[in-house]
Amino acid sequence: MDRPELGFLLSRLTREVMAREKPILDAAGLEMWDYAVLTALAESAVPTQAQLAVATGRDKTRLIGNLDRLEAAGMVAREPDPADRRNRIVSLTDTGSQVLQSCRAAIAAMEAELLEDLDPADRTAFERALTMLAGAR
Repeated sequence: MDRPELGFLLSRLTREVMAREKPILDAAGLEMWDYAVLTALAESAVPTQAQLAVATGRDKTRLIGNLDRLEAAGMVAREPDPADRRNRIVSLTDTGSQVLQSCRAAIAAMEAELLEDLDPADRTAFERALTMLAGAR
């Protein structure tokens, strides 16, 4: 093999992307998991805390801290589930949606800067392959 293994390359790229995202999320008052929660709520129907934990891959007990913080900031709302009052239904608020959109715009700009040295065709191919391999969209 004339290149490092994919795991090594993806790990380096992931660390770089996360390092560049951190100041964006910090400015919005978010942790990485908070951003994952807002994204999951915006992109799919994950109404209960248990379903949200599955959708984000976040342990249910740790998710509560994220939800507490996001609710205190007015970004999410939690209501009792009328079908089972032991469950809580989580929803994205207008504030949460606005914060998420702002972060997404800043992250898109950061990604454009990160990938600016790639030929446009290579960038398109990279993004398409990464999206396909990650099973997204």
